[in-house]
Amino acid sequence: MDIVSVTRVRRLLDEHGEDFFTRMLVPSELADCRTSTGLDVLSLCGRIAAKEAAFKTLRVRNRFLPWLDIVVQRADGGWPLVDLRGAAGRMAAASGIAQITVSISHDVDYAVAVAAPILTEHRNS
Repeated sequence: MDIVSVTRVRRLLDEHGEDFFTRMLVPSELADCRTSTGLDVLSLCGRIAAKEAAFKTLRVRNRFLPWLDIVVQRADGGWPLVDLRGAAGRMAAASGIAQITVSISHDVDYAVAVAAPILTEHRNS
């Protein structure tokens, strides 16, 4: 689970612009957060919270969150899907995690996300 302050993200957006978030979100994620008037801060906060919540399920120590390797996309039905790539995919495999499911919610001041790992099946050989 993770929670992100809308005020904090809005301040970062005001101080550093949209480019600041390219270190955290891939272009398709930023596109999902965009409206006709610009970036939707609540959607942006939801993505950030989802990535942090997903990272916490990996249960790794002494690692930085590989922001661009945890990709949260909107499915055709509107729900978020987590795609683990690169370092995040390797961390998940090492932890026995096949996938991560996530739910995002947001209101005026905060966005929250809850993530749960889907474990790989153990094989008896």
